[in-house]
Amino acid sequence: MEKYQILDWLNPGALGVNLVVEETKTKAKCVIKQVECIDEHQANKALEELMPLLKLQHAHISIYQELFITWNSEISSLFLCLVMEYHKESFQNVIEKNRAAKTAMDSEWLQNTLGQVLDALDYLHHLGIIHRNLKPSNIALVSNDHCRLQDLSSNTLMTDKAKWDVRAEEDPFQKSWMAPEALSFSFSQKSDIWSLGCIVLDMASCSFLDTLEAMHLRKNIRSSPDSLRGVLRTMEERKVPDAETFQSLLPLMLQADPAERVTVRDVIHFTFVRSNFRSSSIALVLQRQAVPEFIIDLLLDSNVASTFEVMQNFSSRPEVQHRALRRLLRMTEGQLGLPWPAELVEVLLTTMKQHQRILDIQLCACALLLRTLGQALARDPAAAVANTSTIIPVLLSVLQSHPAEEQLLVVVYSLLTVVASQGLVTDELQRAGLFEDILQHLEGVPRSRDICIHGLGLLWALLVGAVIVNKAPLERAPALVAEVLATFPKDAEMAEAGCSVLWLLSLLGEQLGAQGWRAGQAPGHRRAGPSPGCIQEQECAEVADLLLQSVQLCQDRVLLLNNAYRGLASLAKVSELAALQVVMPRESGSGLDLILQTYRLHRDDPEVVESVCLLLAHLAAHKEILSELASSGIQPLVAEIHGRFTSSLELVSYAASVLRRLEAAAQSSFEGGR
Repeated sequence: MEKYQILDWLNPGALGVNLVVEETKTKAKCVIKQVECIDEHQANKALEELMPLLKLQHAHISIYQELFITWNSEISSLFLCLVMEYHKESFQNVIEKNRAAKTAMDSEWLQNTLGQVLDALDYLHHLGIIHRNLKPSNIALVSNDHCRLQDLSSNTLMTDKAKWDVRAEEDPFQKSWMAPEALSFSFSQKSDIWSLGCIVLDMASCSFLDTLEAMHLRKNIRSSPDSLRGVLRTMEERKVPDAETFQSLLPLMLQADPAERVTVRDVIHFTFVRSNFRSSSIALVLQRQAVPEFIIDLLLDSNVASTFEVMQNFSSRPEVQHRALRRLLRMTEGQLGLPWPAELVEVLLTTMKQHQRILDIQLCACALLLRTLGQALARDPAAAVANTSTIIPVLLSVLQSHPAEEQLLVVVYSLLTVVASQGLVTDELQRAGLFEDILQHLEGVPRSRDICIHGLGLLWALLVGAVIVNKAPLERAPALVAEVLATFPKDAEMAEAGCSVLWLLSLLGEQLGAQGWRAGQAPGHRRAGPSPGCIQEQECAEVADLLLQSVQLCQDRVLLLNNAYRGLASLAKVSELAALQVVMPRESGSGLDLILQTYRLHRDDPEVVESVCLLLAHLAAHKEILSELASSGIQPLVAEIHGRFTSSLELVSYAASVLRRLEAAAQSSFEGGR
């Protein structure tokens, strides 16, 4: 709160106090809703639910600018603060002005703004988001003909019974907009429809009902449909504009049983197709006739340049865009001008942004974009992907708009993997919350193999060489990767992807551990409790076991072997439990047996041998494990490696380290025995 200056106190809302504030540096006005929380757990839970709302992108939705938790020491209370745009006017002000003048709403204004509200609500419901607190004061007027939904709430805040009861007693208007089931804290998309129905009813009846009468009407229609029928008759008698439409629509929106209530798409169809309402946000899209397919084919029956021209001339027509994209997908590389036609990328991104919510268009455009990027990098692996600053926001928006479309997620993950391989944008992708999105998809049940493979691939691309901005989301990654590998126990490709990620997570732990040592930890100090980085001490043995199982499954996959052995080495370096897991005897053979087998199969591959030697060097650093190494017959193998790979200084160094430790242990044992 230090960076804000309080200018005014607004009427308290259902959930908390609203403050008009000014940001001290920019002098920008905004509103801060302060919600008093029972404890830190409630505040954090509400904050977690509201965070995804920061990513919304819609012209008619006002997103939160900032969310934070603050402590008021004067009254010893914890507050969740929601920073919103400041708008002086709302639907509530318009309704009150018309009510005071006893005039009906302007039909053109009502139709246009209602279209904007429906467009925004359709967008939210498509993403599975419920507003929960829809009422006239929460529809802000940015200008006379432009409105935005604001003050979206969370389930945690809206189901705080004690707070609701207090507010309801202070202001009986608060609950009058809520659906019958919402009074029992059961919220759904249908409860938003009820609230919107109440708003439409209030706008349509403001010329003949005062504020108190309107409130009682909203409450009575929950249990008495006759109340609604009476006011609809009055609308017709008083010749309220669009009364006929409201007479048919409002009973469908204000059904007491949510199962019988219409959806937002039904309302859009009823008002802007059947009833010929007009709105710049919806009507042009819904009412226009689709261009016939044979006309589109005639227009597109030419080269790439003319196809681009058709797409630009018919940019608002989704049917033209979709057919053009499908035609481009059928073209050869030569026709498209691959590997990197900048104009094609620009056209694709423009189309994706303009038709973000049309799945078929996003699938075709992403497939074309992946083909373009893939061809460019196939020709020159070191080539930089152009326009990454433009590509990334579009791809992230697609993820937000279609969070459950598996086929699209796979293509977008592949695209982001290509982009992340450039290395310069990984920080940006981290800040966009991509780690959280990937892990959420990996948690999905039942697990999709394609989502898991591509999700792990993207996770690996984000971790390679990246500076981790926030490692908190990654703390649950090891357990999730373990679950994925357990779901696909015989899948070699999945094991390879999982080992790659586990290696980088273990390497991150090793690096962070080294940073902690440099910060002042005494050499030789054995740390208790959690291991540094993303793999906790109690997880080290389980992760080591998973890596060993993958090696046993796929001794023929060089990439997997390198990643698995290097992951085991990183774990063994920071965890004695992981080191013990490697040497521990078991029915299928210990990790040392696997090492012997790997060496026999790949003895002429310096990279694999080096990975094995790195693990042995870290195992030998634990005194308690030296005896296991000595009795396993590893020493002759290490001596052979030391003699064969004299040109690799690193490899020779690892082998020499192991031999010195084994010889020292043998000497110590001999002297002790004598």
